[in-house]
Amino acid sequence: MLKISMHAISDDAAIAKVRAAEDVWNTRCPRIVSQYFSQDGQWQDRNQFIEGRSQILSFLSAKWKRELHYRHIKELWSFQKNRFSIRVVSEWRTAHNKWFRSSGSENCEFDDDGLLKKRVTCISDNEIDENDRLFWWPFGRRPDAHPSLSEMNL
Repeated sequence: MLKISMHAISDDAAIAKVRAAEDVWNTRCPRIVSQYFSQDGQWQDRNQFIEGRSQILSFLSAKWKRELHYRHIKELWSFQKNRFSIRVVSEWRTAHNKWFRSSGSENCEFDDDGLLKKRVTCISDNEIDENDRLFWWPFGRRPDAHPSLSEMNL
């Protein structure tokens, strides 16, 4: 876990924290991802309101049963102290082989220990052709040489 003091965070540390979060999301392991959230974490994800690490774990488990071949990129948009605005884009498919690109933003607030305590998202899902996919790396961490969201004009 990338533990960074949230009191005097630098630009580089904020970027590193977002990349570490992206790497964790790309594990698609709800247990690992949920450890980055405070015990009393609160989420608003689309139309769902989720409270506490156990509900986060359940939400992520259901998400990755539906969203297969999931790949995710995060990019820091702005931050001030312990509040971050992050651009997010994911590609995934359904069990019926329909591909989607989900894009939007996360607004996040971290506690003093650097754990995420509040996450509010605004994300749109758009169906795409498999040939229009942009995220082709193998399961796991996005390679360092892979373009960022800005570099792909997303």
